[in-house]
Amino acid sequence: MSTPAETKPEAPQFEELRPPLTRREALLEADRCLACGGAHAAAPCTVACPAGIDVAGFIAALADGNRARAADTIFAENLLGASCARVCPVEVLCEGACVLRHEGRDPIQIAALQRHAADWSLAENRPLRQRAPATGKHVAVVGAGPAGLACAGELAARGHKVTIYEEREEVGGLVRYAIAPYRIQRHPLPAEAMALEQLGVEFRLGTPVRDRKTLAAIAAAADAVFLGVGMGADTDAGLPGDRLPGVWDSLPFIEAVKSDEPPAVGSSVVVIGGGNTAIDVAREALRLGARDVTLVYRRGEQEMPAYAHEVEEARDEGVHFRMLAAPVRFLGHHRLVAVECRTMRLGEPDASGRRRPEPVAGSEFAIPSETAVKAIGQRGRDEFARLVDGLRLEQGRIVVDEGGRTTRQKFFAGGDAVNGGASAVEAVREAKLAAKAIDEALR
Repeated sequence: MSTPAETKPEAPQFEELRPPLTRREALLEADRCLACGGAHAAAPCTVACPAGIDVAGFIAALADGNRARAADTIFAENLLGASCARVCPVEVLCEGACVLRHEGRDPIQIAALQRHAADWSLAENRPLRQRAPATGKHVAVVGAGPAGLACAGELAARGHKVTIYEEREEVGGLVRYAIAPYRIQRHPLPAEAMALEQLGVEFRLGTPVRDRKTLAAIAAAADAVFLGVGMGADTDAGLPGDRLPGVWDSLPFIEAVKSDEPPAVGSSVVVIGGGNTAIDVAREALRLGARDVTLVYRRGEQEMPAYAHEVEEARDEGVHFRMLAAPVRFLGHHRLVAVECRTMRLGEPDASGRRRPEPVAGSEFAIPSETAVKAIGQRGRDEFARLVDGLRLEQGRIVVDEGGRTTRQKFFAGGDAVNGGASAVEAVREAKLAAKAIDEALR
C-alpha cells in the first residue's frame, strides 16, 4: 500500500479559457459581427490572421446557420483550425483587430466561433478538403507538430503521397505537450490527425529521426523533405543546485501536467523567465494548488516578451512578479527549499534592442520555494547541420527563403525550427508557404 507521501496528486481539472459555445450562443455571437470589409476589401480580422482565414466569411456563414460552409471556409486556409481556435493569441491577432474592440465594445468571440464550426465538422467526420488526383510524387515530413501537420495536409490535398515521421506516439508537438492544459489538453488533435489520414497523410509515429543514416534513407525515398522539427530542449541555465528535486525545466513540467502525472508543487513556486511559457507555468502552478507563485524576471515588465494581456491575467489570478531579479542558485540539501536571486538594473541596449540587465553587487536575497521552474527558452537545432550536409543554420535556426526552401536541395523547413519559437498559427502560415513551394517544385 502506498504511503501518503508516495500517492500521486489527483490530476487537476482545468477550466478552459475559451469554453465551447452552444448552437444558440454561436448564432447570437455571429449575428453581432459587423461584416466589415465587403466585396472589395478584406475585413481587419481576416488581415490579422496569419493563416489567411476569411474570418468575416465564416462568421457570416454561422450567422446564416450554415456550419458546413463555415467549417469549409476555415479549413480552406487552416487545416488545424480546431486546434488554433484554442491556442491562437487572438487578443493580438483577429480579435485584437476587431472593429468592435476599437469602438470600445467587446470584440466578436472569433476563436470560440471558429472552434464551434471546426469541432462540429470534425465530429461529423466531414472531409477537410477534396483531394486532387494523385501526382505520383512522395514528400516526407519530419515532425508532427503544427508545421508538419499543416504542410502534410496541404500537400496531400494537392495529390502528393505524404508520410509524417514523428518520434512521439501522439501528434501535435508542443501544442500537445508544451502548451498550458487550460488552453488545450489532448483534443482535438486525434480528430485532426484522423481527418488528415482521410486526406491521404500517412503517419509513422514512434519513429525518431536523429541520425544521418535514418534521415538519408528517408530523403532518398522521397521527392522532397519538409523539416518541421521545432526547437530543442530547454536552455540550460547552468546554476548551482539545478539538479535538486523540485527544480524543473519548463517543457518536462508542462508535459508532466498534460500527461496526467501532475507534479506535487507544494505551496510555494518560483518561475524563472519572462515569456509566454513562463506565464503559462505560473498560472498552471496556481491550478495545481500552489498558494504563493512568484515569477522572477531579470528585466522590467516593459521588456517582457510575454503578451501584455497574459501578464495582466496572470496577475489577476494571483501570480506575483519580481522584476529586475535573476536567479543565482537553488538552495537545499535533499530537495529545493529556496531560490537565491540577485537584484538587477538595466544598462545599455544589447543586440536584441532591450536594455541589458546588470547585477547589483551585494543585493542577493532568497525566495522560499518548494518548486522552481526554469522557463528561459529552448535550444536551437544545430544537430541538423550535422545530419544534412549543406544545411545552413544561424543561431540554431534553419535558414530558409520566403518559400521555406533551405540551402540543401530537396529540403524545406518551417515552424519553430525556422522562426525560433512563435505561435501555432505562424507555423501553419509557414507550412502553407513551404507546401506551395514544394508543390511547384514537384510539378
